[in-house]
Amino acid sequence: MTDYRTLLARTLFVVLVVSTLTVIGTLAFLQFPGWTFSDALYMTIITLSAVGYDEVRPLSDQGRLVAAFLLAGGLTSMGLWFALITSAIVEMDLTNVIRLRKTRRMMMQLKDHIIVCGAGRMGLQVMRELIHAGVPYVVIEQDPDRAEQIRSMGDDILVVEADATRDESLDEARISTARGLIAALPDDMANLFVCLSAKGLRPELEVVARASEEEGIGKLHKAGADHVISPTVTGGSRMAAILLRPQVVSFLDVVTGDEDLKLRLEELAVPADSRLAGQTLSEAQIPDKTGLIVIAIRHAGGDGAFIYNPGPHEQIRANDVLIVLGGPEQIDSLQDAARA
Repeated sequence: MTDYRTLLARTLFVVLVVSTLTVIGTLAFLQFPGWTFSDALYMTIITLSAVGYDEVRPLSDQGRLVAAFLLAGGLTSMGLWFALITSAIVEMDLTNVIRLRKTRRMMMQLKDHIIVCGAGRMGLQVMRELIHAGVPYVVIEQDPDRAEQIRSMGDDILVVEADATRDESLDEARISTARGLIAALPDDMANLFVCLSAKGLRPELEVVARASEEEGIGKLHKAGADHVISPTVTGGSRMAAILLRPQVVSFLDVVTGDEDLKLRLEELAVPADSRLAGQTLSEAQIPDKTGLIVIAIRHAGGDGAFIYNPGPHEQIRANDVLIVLGGPEQIDSLQDAARA
């Protein structure tokens, strides 16, 4: 399809043709006795545009030949101009149709993805984290300009331009097969409605919501949010921690926010058929075989509490969750071992 450079080149070509005809016609009429520059230019313009006004001055046979030439050139130029405009409109509409079909086709194949409601500053940060983690996601954004800005970031970014508080928008984002939902809208009331809609459609779906005001945390929990994040609370805690425990904060920044992913904290679910199930940490030899450090274990079917710095005799059970620290290649090797 025609890109913007081709469209600009065609437009400049038509403008050049019209300008050339205008210059030729003006100079030609100036050759006739008694014609001024104003008369020649005006006669050229009304002839090129085929408006049908009376002749400025009586034309000789030579003048009529010039007028006929300009009339033919003007009609041709107008035809090119209208064709250019029509082509641009059709191709732009066709581009939107093709993009919409491609998006819907990709949506139908989504599974275990994250739905991000809102593409503001927090939503953009969530997108960056999901991209680094390699997790598929869909963005629901109501503002057309912001939605287009998100689409321009990459062809594989899926955007639903709709109101995230409506059930239809969540259905379009494939909430039926989603892994989780993040309500990152700037308004607490809107996030509350998103939580209600999401839990109404998928009660078991894990929902994380943003609370702009501290008072909204409890309301969002009541609306069904499994986790509520308040930038005010977390920001204040972090500011104090930087002064009280600066080295701890620096370490956590490395393992949670390093864009190069040289070191990171990761969670690993142990499948029921994993060879690690039933082994103790000493038998599994995770540090020796992968170089990872096991920070904590959460046993399946327990009270949900973590066992921090587990000892070598701690047994790994099916469906347990291991919290480990290490590089991405080490984490991948443990994941492969857990699935073996």
